[in-house]
Amino acid sequence: MALQIYNTMTRSKETFVPQESGKVKMYVCGPTVYGYMHIGNARPVIVFDMVRNYLELTGNEVNYVTNFTDVDDKLIRKAEEMKTTVAEVAEIFIAAYQEDLAGLGVKSATMNPRVTQSMELIIEFIKELENKGYAYESGGDVYYRTAKFADYGKLSRQNLEELQFGIRVEVDSRKEKPEDFVLWKAAKPGEVRWHSPWGEGRPGWHIECSAMAREFLGDTIDIHGGGQDLQFPHHECECAQTEALTGKPLSNYWMHNGFINIGDEKMSKSLGNGLLVKDIRQRFKAGAIRYFMLSTHYRNPLNFTEESMLSAEKSAERIALAESNVKHRLELDPEGAKGRASEQITERLSAIVANFHAKMQDDFNTPDAITAVFDWVSLANNTLANPEALSADFSALLQAFTEMNAVLRLTPENEEEAAGEEVERLIAERAEARKNKNWGRSDEIRDELNAMGILLEDTPQGMRWRRK
Repeated sequence: MALQIYNTMTRSKETFVPQESGKVKMYVCGPTVYGYMHIGNARPVIVFDMVRNYLELTGNEVNYVTNFTDVDDKLIRKAEEMKTTVAEVAEIFIAAYQEDLAGLGVKSATMNPRVTQSMELIIEFIKELENKGYAYESGGDVYYRTAKFADYGKLSRQNLEELQFGIRVEVDSRKEKPEDFVLWKAAKPGEVRWHSPWGEGRPGWHIECSAMAREFLGDTIDIHGGGQDLQFPHHECECAQTEALTGKPLSNYWMHNGFINIGDEKMSKSLGNGLLVKDIRQRFKAGAIRYFMLSTHYRNPLNFTEESMLSAEKSAERIALAESNVKHRLELDPEGAKGRASEQITERLSAIVANFHAKMQDDFNTPDAITAVFDWVSLANNTLANPEALSADFSALLQAFTEMNAVLRLTPENEEEAAGEEVERLIAERAEARKNKNWGRSDEIRDELNAMGILLEDTPQGMRWRRK
């Protein structure tokens, strides 16, 4: 099998071949840190975490870079609103963003370069473009000369003729052409600023990713990812900037995830239907959120509703319960787990895992990969119900699940939850009531615990509990 990735640049699936065998350079556009992460931001975060996980599982060392845009118009306005500095705004929301990442079971990037820490790189990049005739200064601003780059529009399939009629282009008399975009912005009075050959100012949005990707990953990267909304103008402008400078492709593979709709409406601030991840995490565990995100193919639109999240929660709980039960059975006979699993279990698991990989290698088809996980759940439950099952069968089951879950992380690693003093007291009292065949009191305690969000399971190996 060979991994196939849908390349936005060619609009086709292509066999993935990194420039250096076993090593993948991956850049994903990060957040502008002026507010809390919303559910739309969470999709690329989880999608490209999954992509990275699969590349690592299949033997690659992934250099995963995602930036923080820690200065721009939005941060300046937020700083004014909060009566603080741009730097303080950035620190507040970077910390909040990283807290959300951990709460979504997302691994940290290899590197998170910041715009404010990359200013020399950015200025040098712009100077090189200017020297090559791709950039020009006008009134303290510096613009990119799009007409000079013949391939402008190749990623998004836009063309200059359309753009010249004002499609998504800000009209500015200082530009040579309306479609030219800003590389350096002259500072307005009171704004945060850096010294440059063109005067005091700060970078435009598009240039930062070109400069940082080149510095930390080289002239050409293997995979460049981001949301569908970044195809144009952001990624298109990145292509134009970098390729004009280096004469090489910015990225060999471009990946874009689809939009999230809220109740069949596109999420937008104007509609006021944005949902913050920090609020969603108060209601749903990471596994449920990841299940929701990955149960639809990453390139397709995704509709967020209360019903869809509750359904995802139930599905994620079913998977987590099966994993937990398998682990519990293993704890009862750790020595037996060292033996050889039955041939039937080995064959079934081999087929399930092979199917999982086949689906993942088809452009990261996570919905069908999750179907393979549910095949594992069925096998696990059937094996748990079999009194003659070997401990080695459960060891093999856990090993197969761990391999698949290393990619999807539908049950992210969490510390074991403590029951709490009152819960432990009631559980002990219920055990004593059952021992004395006081079934009435036993049922009363079960109801009390249920009201506290604690579910009890009476198994042949003893009573177990879990939170709802």
